[in-house]
Formats: sequence, C-alpha cells, structure tokens
Amino acid sequence: MELTAICEALETLTGAIEVRTDSTYVEKCFNQNWHERWLRDGSWRGSNGPVKNRDLWERLFGLVWDGRRDVTFVWIRGHAGDPNNHRVDGLALAAALSAG
Repeated sequence: MELTAICEALETLTGAIEVRTDSTYVEKCFNQNWHERWLRDGSWRGSNGPVKNRDLWERLFGLVWDGRRDVTFVWIRGHAGDPNNHRVDGLALAAALSAG
C-alpha cells in the first residue's frame, strides 16, 4: 500500500519533493541504493528472497527518474507523534476499509 500511495502522490507532483516515510524498505531502497543491485543484475532479490511488488517498484522508479521531479526519501519513526504520519495512517486505513 505504501508504494502505491507514493506513486499516486508523485503522479500529481513535479519539482522538488521530499517523501517522508516510516518504511525503512522504501527509504533504504533509494538511500542505500538497493535498487542499483536489483536493476544491474536483474535478479530482483533482496536478503530475504525475491523483491515483492516488482511492478510497483518499477512504476515508482519511473516516476522518480523521469526528470520531472527531484525526489528525496527521508525515514521517520512511525507512531512516534509525527502528526503527518498519524494523519496518513488514518487515511490509509480509511482507504483500505472503503476498498473492501
């Protein structure tokens, strides 16, 4: 769900964008360059096996690197009092419930 949310947001934005995420999976993919290995050797494998949601990762990479945005990823601790993180969690829950 987090990858989808980031993609949906980036599709509506251009310019300098800071993605603040409580997902170390997303943050480390870009800041520790996991994506380079996935794309270089084509294995799409992480330390715990095959990378899940490859289609979403490919969509996200396209949005990050299409030249319309300057995207940075910042990790924030989840459920630690950040009002925006709390708000986004509530929105995600509401969307999941409405989707059935």
